[in-house]
Amino acid sequence: MRVCRRNGDAVVKVKVGVIGGSGYTGLELLRLLLSHPAVEIEAVTSRRHKGKRIDEVNPHLKPFADIEYEDVSVKEIARRCDVVFTAVPHGVAMNYVPELLENGVKVIDLSADYRLSCEEYERIYKKRHKDEQFREGRRTAVYGLTELHAEEIKNAELVANPGCYPTGAILAVAPLVRARKVKCVVFDAKSGISGGGVEPSQRSHFPNLAENIIPYEVTTHRHTAEIRKELKVSVHFTPHVIPAIRGILTTAHVFLRESISEEEIGEIYRQFYEGKKFIRILNEVPSLQNVRGTNFCDIWFEVERGASVGKVSNVGEGGEVGSRAADKVEEVKEVKKVRKVGEVEESSRVVVISAIDNLVKGGAGQAIQNMNVMFNLREETGLWFPALVP
Repeated sequence: MRVCRRNGDAVVKVKVGVIGGSGYTGLELLRLLLSHPAVEIEAVTSRRHKGKRIDEVNPHLKPFADIEYEDVSVKEIARRCDVVFTAVPHGVAMNYVPELLENGVKVIDLSADYRLSCEEYERIYKKRHKDEQFREGRRTAVYGLTELHAEEIKNAELVANPGCYPTGAILAVAPLVRARKVKCVVFDAKSGISGGGVEPSQRSHFPNLAENIIPYEVTTHRHTAEIRKELKVSVHFTPHVIPAIRGILTTAHVFLRESISEEEIGEIYRQFYEGKKFIRILNEVPSLQNVRGTNFCDIWFEVERGASVGKVSNVGEGGEVGSRAADKVEEVKEVKKVRKVGEVEESSRVVVISAIDNLVKGGAGQAIQNMNVMFNLREETGLWFPALVP
């Protein structure tokens, strides 16, 4: 860390390096770090743009980023920095992290390489993990969902920054899960196309995505494992891409162990997120535009009020339940008692909706929030600003 002078006062600066500074996440890191009052950017790497000024390659950073992209050794980056962000594709960070740690620098990894156990990572990402200490269980990372793990992050040498989808999903339902109210969650998430990275694809091709919604990896998305690992309840997750640049809107259908009141749920959320400045509990459905460019996670919930019960006759005696034949009678066993026609039955479903910016709270912003915690800065330092509306 470096001590600088501002208006005669001593200001401690964290020396920061970014490995992979030309992708969407790396550029968002730079945008935020350039205005962070307690950061000095020491090194930004890009093999493709080596020797070029960052603000020439990326005009939106002019005149703030008047430094050049470099392609230097890991040892050199570690020598110059207090903390290094690895903003590289999955499977690449593991090439840098061991040597960075061995040279005494803290690491915040924005890839998936250290979010799961080695066995789970290899099963899902279909590649062998190259970090032998991690494979042998001698190296672990703190999962960097700041609102849930700030105490562990404080003393961490390696933080695994969460994925964008898991951030919105986990924050939406963590209070109810921790209160042991949840039996099962079904997540339906819709993301802007920047979540797919800077490289174009068939899915991101304008004629394919415009005026369209594209579900993908409907039951097999890689982020499901992260969500299950953190929540430890039955989880089902389906993502969609929408014709937007930024943002993730997550709808969580939460099935509770028993019905509870809206007031009780509200109190659970207020207590759980008390003092968490980047969590906003709303009285209206969240909107992506209200979190665009920010580190906020907006959350809203509604308890299902129940539904009018249809006609029930001859249950269990070979008759029908509504329009169902006798061979469907097993499905009715979930009904605790037969109710009269028109009576409203209780529901155990709560719908929780969260909104985040996938590049900020779902990526670079949360990484900086973790850095702030690691270096004993206020969590909101460099991140406290309103959304870009419209």
